[in-house]
Amino acid sequence: MAPAQTVHHHRSTTKVSHKPYKSKHASKSALKDQAKGKIEGDERGGRKTPHQQLKTKLDRRNTARQRQALKHQERSQATSIFAGQGGAPRHVAIVPLSADIDAAAAIASINESVDVLTDVSPDGPTRVRIERFRQSVQYMPAKYDLISALDVCRMADFVILVMSSEVEVDEEGEMLLRSIQGQGISNVLAVVQGLDKIEPPKKRPQVANSLKSFINHFFPNIEKVMSLDSRQESSNAIRSICTATPKGIHWRDDRSWMFVEDVKWPESNLDVVDDVVITGVVRGKGLKADRIVHLPGWGDFQIDSITAAPLATTKPKREDAMAVDGNETTQILDTPTADQDDMAAIAPEEIDMADDDMISMAETEKKGVLLDDYHYFSDDDSHIPPVPKKLPKGTSNYQSAWYLEDVSDSGSDMDDEDEPMQMDTAGAPEDGVFPDHHEAMTEGAPSEYPQSEMFLDPSPEDEAQELADYRASRKTEAEEDLEFPDEIELHPNTLARERLARFRGLKNLKLSHWETSEDRPYEPEDWRRLLQFADVRGSKNRIIREALIGGVNPGVRVDIHLRAVPSILRNSPKPRSLFSLLRHEHKQTVVNVSMTLNSTVEKPLKAKEQLIVQCGARRLVVNPIFSSADNTPNNVHKYDRFLHPGRSAIASWIGPMTWGSVPILVFKQKQAEEEDGDEAMDTTDAKEEPIALDQLELIGTGTVVAPDQKRVVAKRAILTGHPYKIHKRVVTIRYMFFNAEDIQWFKALQLWTRRGRSGYFKESLGTHGYFKATFDAKINPQDSVGVSLYKRVFPRKAKTLDAIAA
Repeated sequence: MAPAQTVHHHRSTTKVSHKPYKSKHASKSALKDQAKGKIEGDERGGRKTPHQQLKTKLDRRNTARQRQALKHQERSQATSIFAGQGGAPRHVAIVPLSADIDAAAAIASINESVDVLTDVSPDGPTRVRIERFRQSVQYMPAKYDLISALDVCRMADFVILVMSSEVEVDEEGEMLLRSIQGQGISNVLAVVQGLDKIEPPKKRPQVANSLKSFINHFFPNIEKVMSLDSRQESSNAIRSICTATPKGIHWRDDRSWMFVEDVKWPESNLDVVDDVVITGVVRGKGLKADRIVHLPGWGDFQIDSITAAPLATTKPKREDAMAVDGNETTQILDTPTADQDDMAAIAPEEIDMADDDMISMAETEKKGVLLDDYHYFSDDDSHIPPVPKKLPKGTSNYQSAWYLEDVSDSGSDMDDEDEPMQMDTAGAPEDGVFPDHHEAMTEGAPSEYPQSEMFLDPSPEDEAQELADYRASRKTEAEEDLEFPDEIELHPNTLARERLARFRGLKNLKLSHWETSEDRPYEPEDWRRLLQFADVRGSKNRIIREALIGGVNPGVRVDIHLRAVPSILRNSPKPRSLFSLLRHEHKQTVVNVSMTLNSTVEKPLKAKEQLIVQCGARRLVVNPIFSSADNTPNNVHKYDRFLHPGRSAIASWIGPMTWGSVPILVFKQKQAEEEDGDEAMDTTDAKEEPIALDQLELIGTGTVVAPDQKRVVAKRAILTGHPYKIHKRVVTIRYMFFNAEDIQWFKALQLWTRRGRSGYFKESLGTHGYFKATFDAKINPQDSVGVSLYKRVFPRKAKTLDAIAA
C-alpha cells in the first residue's frame, strides 16, 4: 500500500494580498460625467483667506510691526486728553461696599502714598495733581447708596471698590455690584480698608484671599485686593490709575459727555431763565451746539453757545477757539446752526377726516368676527370673487355688463367653461372661510347624524349645575397642569360678541396678516405722531458716524450756555453729569428692550406693573408690556401676561429714542412685594405715589433693541368647550358659547383641541349655545375644544423718574 500523501499548508500571515484596481472609469469623459457639473473645491486643509496664506519671514515681521504701530496709535489717542499740565483729569470713583467704609480716608491714604497732601471733601469731588506721574486725578466719592454709586460709576475712568476687613458685604452691597456691572463699567480695582486691625497678623492674608474670592465672582480680572494700610500697595494702585489706558464704556463713549464741575445761574426773576452756564471738561465724542443735552435730574435743554473755560494756570488752545471781536478772554468754540435739534418730542399733528368717517361706519357693517383681513359675514362682499356669468361666445367685458344675473342658460349658444371656478370661490373649511351663501350644512346636504334627530335645550337649572361642575373640574386641571394659561370664562348672561368685540381670529399667529385699520379707534394718543424709521440700522449707522465729525474736541474745558431752564431747578440738587444726545434721541418712539428677569427673583413679574428703568443716562418710570422675542414674518408677537424668573422677553413702552445696544437696569420698589396677595400684584392702575429711591431692588437687566412702531403685540384669549356628543368626526360642543348669535358671530374661526385636532363650526343647535363642529379626525371624549382670539395691546407712555420720585 502506497504511503499517504501529506498536504502542506502555508500560514495565512505569510500571504501577500495585492491592492486591487478599483477605478472602473478613470477617463476624462467619465470623470466629467461623474462630477455632474460640480467644480472641484480646494484641497482639504488649504489656506483660503489672505491671513492663512504662507508668508515669508520679512512679511511676518512687517505685519507685526504694523500691528505694534496701530496699537501705539490707539493708545496715544486714548490717553492724549490726559497729557500736559492742562489735560483732562482721570475720573476715579470711590465706591464703598459696606456701611463702615470711610471714602475720604481711602482717598487720603492713596494721596499720602505719592506724597500729595490736600484737603479731601467727603461728599464732593476732589481734584489733585500727581507730579510723579504728571497726571491729574479727580476723585469722585460715592455714598453707600445705589443711585449715588450708579451716577458716579458711569462717569468714571477707574472704579475703586473699597471693602471692609471687619464687615461682610451684605445683600445691598451685592445688588450695588450687580447694578454697576450691568450699566457698564471701566477699569476696576479692589482695595480693603482696616486690614491692620485684624489680629493676630497671620489672619490678614486669609481675610485678603477671602475678599478676593468674593470680588472675583463679579470681576474675574481682578488679580489682587490691595490694602490701603500699606503705603506700597496704595502706591501701586495710584500708579495703575495714572499709567493704564481706560477701557471706557461703549454706550457712553458713543456720545459727548462731561462731569459737571460748576453751575452758574444768572440774576433773574423769570420762571424760565436763559444763559444758565454748565462748566466741565468735554469727554467722549466732540460736543456740538446743534445737539440737545440731557442733565440727569433736570431734563433736556438746547445749547445757546459753547465757550472756552480754561483753568487759571493754563492757556487756551488757538485751534479750538474763535476769538470774539475785541475780546480775548471769552472764546466761542461753537454756536448753533440752522440744523439745531428742536425740543418737539412728537411729530406735528395731521387731521385725517376720511379715516374718522371710515371708523364710524365700520361698526355698523360688521356681522362677524374679523379673521385675518376680512369680516366673512359682513355686508361687504368685496373680498369674495364674483360668480361667473354664462355668456355667449365672443362677448366682451363691456357687453357682459348688460346681461342680467337671471339670464336663461337653456339656449344652445351658452357656454359653461367657467363652471369649475364656482367650486374655488366658496373656500374649503380648512381655510376657515364660510360664505353666507354657501352654508356648511344645508337641508339637502348629507349629514352624519340621522335625519330624525331632534335637539332639545336642557332646563336652565340642569344646565347651570352641569356648567358649574364642568368649570370646577377645569379649574382643577388648570391649577395642576397650566394647560390653558390664556383661557377666559364667560358668564352665561354675557354676550361674547360684546365682551370680545376687540378680538379677532388668525389662521396662523406667525404668518397671517394683521389688519391695522381695525385698531385705529383704540390707538393711544399721538400714536401716529411717534418717531418712525424705514431703515433703523442704516439710520443708526449714519447718526453714529455723524457724531464722529465736528464739535468741540474732547479734553477741552468749556462753559455750556443753556436755553429755557425753569427757575424751579435752582433749589434742586446740582447735576453731576451732562450727556449730549444723538440726533432724534429727544423724540418719543416705541422703545423695545430685550429684558431678562433675575433668577433670584421669586415671583413672576406681571405685565403693566410699575417699574423703574435706567436706560443710559435716563431713568424712567414705565409700565411695560411683554411679548415673545421671536422673529416672525408678519411682525406679530404673542403678549405675555407674566415674565417668569430666568426667562427673557421683549418689554415695550413709549419713551425717548435711544440709539445702539444700551444696557438697561430694571428696578422695583421693595414695598410692593411686602404687601399681601392681590394688593401686591394689582398695581397696574394704582394711583401714582412718590418713589423712594432708597427702596429700590434690582430685579432684571436688558438691552435696547431696534424701535418698531409697527410691531404688533397680540393678546390671546381662549374660549374652551366640552364635547357633549361625538359621532365619528362630527361633535356637539357646549359651554363655549351660550346663545346662537355668538356662534353665528364667531363661526368663521378655526377650532382646535388639546391633542392636536383641528375643526370648524358646522351649525348651531338650539338657543343655549350648543353647536356642531367637524374635525379632521375623531376626538377623544376627555379632550377639550378651544378657539383662539387675539387683540392688539398698545404700550404705555413712560414718565421721567424726577417728576415722580420723592
